[in-house]
Amino acid sequence: MKKNKFLYGYSGWILRVDLTHGEVRKEPLDEDLAQRYLGGRGFVAKLLFDELPPGIDPFSAENLLVIATGPLSGHLLPSSGKTHFGTKSPATGGYADSNMGGHFGPALKYAGQDVLVLSGRAARPSYLLIDDQKAEIRPAQHLWGQGALSAEKQLKTEVGEDFQVLTIGPAGEHRVRYACISHDFGRQAGRTGIGAVLGSKNIKAIAVRGSGSLPVPDVAEAFAAGKEAFRKVSEKTGFKAWTPEGTAGITNWCNEVGVFPTRNFKTSFAGHSARINGKAVLERLKITDKGCYCCPTPCGKYGHTKTRMGEAYVEGPEYETIALFGGNCLLPSIEEVAYANYLCDELGIDTISAGAVISWAIECFEKGLIAESRIGRPIAFADLESVAYLLRRIAVRDGIGDLLAEGVKRAAREIGQGSECFAIHVKGLEWTGYETRNAPAMMLAYMTADVGAHHSRAWVLGHDLAGAWTSVHDLISSGRGGAKQPPAVIRPECARYVIDSQHTRPLFDALGVCRLQYMELGFEEHHYETLFHRITGRKLSWDEMLGISERIWNLTRVISIREIPGFGRAWDYPPARFYSEPIPDGPSAGYFLSKEKLDQLLDWYYQARGWDANGIPTRATLLRCGLPEAAEAIGAM
Repeated sequence: MKKNKFLYGYSGWILRVDLTHGEVRKEPLDEDLAQRYLGGRGFVAKLLFDELPPGIDPFSAENLLVIATGPLSGHLLPSSGKTHFGTKSPATGGYADSNMGGHFGPALKYAGQDVLVLSGRAARPSYLLIDDQKAEIRPAQHLWGQGALSAEKQLKTEVGEDFQVLTIGPAGEHRVRYACISHDFGRQAGRTGIGAVLGSKNIKAIAVRGSGSLPVPDVAEAFAAGKEAFRKVSEKTGFKAWTPEGTAGITNWCNEVGVFPTRNFKTSFAGHSARINGKAVLERLKITDKGCYCCPTPCGKYGHTKTRMGEAYVEGPEYETIALFGGNCLLPSIEEVAYANYLCDELGIDTISAGAVISWAIECFEKGLIAESRIGRPIAFADLESVAYLLRRIAVRDGIGDLLAEGVKRAAREIGQGSECFAIHVKGLEWTGYETRNAPAMMLAYMTADVGAHHSRAWVLGHDLAGAWTSVHDLISSGRGGAKQPPAVIRPECARYVIDSQHTRPLFDALGVCRLQYMELGFEEHHYETLFHRITGRKLSWDEMLGISERIWNLTRVISIREIPGFGRAWDYPPARFYSEPIPDGPSAGYFLSKEKLDQLLDWYYQARGWDANGIPTRATLLRCGLPEAAEAIGAM
């Protein structure tokens, strides 16, 4: 395979590292791969489908970890610092990916690599150093056991501040199924257990420095297009309003409309939200804004927290962490939420899954399902000491931490006694920060997200609450005390809207840019058509890009079908709490979606996607999406 020197926008190379044999080799980026899958998430999905040995354990040396950039990554465009990670998930057993901002992806491209593929397992704790065209595996025994933040600081001291560094914490080393990969002292590839796979390969860190350039058809035109894009973004309504509080700024709205997860998703309204909201971050924590590569609207908030358990500097908390620790675990102040955030960052644990697992454990303890003797001490909601105690034990799989490190699905399966009903996950991935018993489309989005319960695939909550496809708009919007019954009518167009969102939001993960400017500020799609053309020389309409995104979506479904025995409709249901327990209080009191309505939603969704009644893509659909290899794989199962 020869490198195509006219593959504009890309560096043009894949770096493969065989950790078992200590071998590093480069190969040209295939032009067909770039054209049919764009980059980022598309590269991850295609490489995993083609190269992952079917049926392997996620922690086996045979598993792959793919790190991929997009065609727009590293160029002088708004928020072009995204990097995508993919593997077989330790959390779900199926397809997994996770996305990270920061500066690592651009540095990887400047070092000459669009994609990094890790295979095998190093014989001892190691780290990978990439310095322009040179790549080598180095010993990391001296870093093993350190926190993710501490290890990043030490490694930068050793190799140079200008290296961009990924690290794992003790949780990744001990294969906690929701361990994350950390970068830039506060950016994480947080979901699906990516960090645990890196730890299983005995890799503590990856450091990269690059000084190369990226080819574009016309430098002056590419620069002018990027400059114009920055100007257009800065003119958008909300541009100045977005930055001060970042994602924490939506806390009040979520609470007021009754979608804020509280007490292990038992309810959807927290009375103390004013003490944990965006204003609290701004007034009591924040030191400065912190942005990713080329970001005009930095959502990161770097600050300082001080609690009775100690103090720390931390990036965050952002909304999801506030929801899962401040709401779900009921931590009463923003300082305590930020301290839990810091512990997760240092230990290398996803804050979303950690908050869901800990709140489940506390409810189990309250119900007498897990004894104090097994835990080692009493645990309670609204108690930072309980949260910190459990986090530290989870990270090293000590005592009760060994059970909780397995994730809420596996832990509930062991505990039993009805605990499965309030183990909040889909496919084994813990639910993120939105209660959806009053929001059928958002519920469907969680149910059908390819990696498990994750809002990043489709965020349609606003349309739900506006009554776009239900008969309950007046009840939902009237505030507390209004709705006492689940929605009487749900129209099928909600499924089509979810699908459209599932093609749109992940498209940015393939392009290698942050979706914030599009989703939150309304930066129009025609700008991305222009930027893609100026950077790659290829003319693709927005609809053509969405067609590629649909191809990727179907391929990731096929990967999970291949990897998980019996995968299908049964894996798309939420826990029983969501279809059998009405929300007890707050603005959404009385709401739930019955199992019958969930089945109706899935029927509409599968039909609109061209999947069968069990959620399996049909041969006709796979061929229409340009996936003959996936159609062949499905036919052989």
